[in-house]
Amino acid sequence: MSDTVVIIPTYNEIENVERMTRTVMSFEKDFHILYVDDNSPDGTAEKIQELQQEFTDRIFLEKREGKLGLGTAYIHGFKWAIRHKYEYIFEMDCDFSHNPEDLIRLYDACATKGADLSIGSRYCKGGKVKNWPLKRVLMSYFASLYVRIILLIGIKDTTAGFKCYRRKVLESIRLDEIPFKGYAFQICMKYAAIRLKFKVKEVPITFIDRQYGTSKMSSGIFKEAFFGVWRMRFMKF
Repeated sequence: MSDTVVIIPTYNEIENVERMTRTVMSFEKDFHILYVDDNSPDGTAEKIQELQQEFTDRIFLEKREGKLGLGTAYIHGFKWAIRHKYEYIFEMDCDFSHNPEDLIRLYDACATKGADLSIGSRYCKGGKVKNWPLKRVLMSYFASLYVRIILLIGIKDTTAGFKCYRRKVLESIRLDEIPFKGYAFQICMKYAAIRLKFKVKEVPITFIDRQYGTSKMSSGIFKEAFFGVWRMRFMKF
């Protein structure tokens, strides 16, 4: 059995899910994938079930009743991965904004270089963003700066969603008490790891805007993150 699982939430990712699966399955390292699908109406779950027939015991699917939010999808996936005793547990988007080739580098940061949580970072030295309008780049960068100031943490890319956790990190965090669903969830998980004294390392990546499908970004997600960081300061992890 593999020691590594990549958790990928999906909602209407029919244009990406097969290509993502085949790319990850092609690596020499034996990665497993857990898809958490929120009842996609476009047939994403059905496509994953087809792929399961080809990649037996390497592709897994958890289907939920509806669109319940990114944070709850990851928590669902984390609990599944902990139950199945994976040592290295990843978060990654399905839309290729996260380059699957970087899975190896994030894995190495934890497996061979001592990190408990490795973060695929757009804003540390060597990190880049491609195909985003300048306005969105600036908004994202200054959002991370805002979070660093409020929470007093040194992570450059606080909202990053491409990560590798050692299982002990997720076992230590009170997952059921994380109330956030969007970018605030990503911030909160990093902050919890730091508060619990785990070693966190940023790994530079090139982030590329999605080519297929539509973004799930909304003003509500942004507001949750903006105000949620103040709430995090008083949370017990």
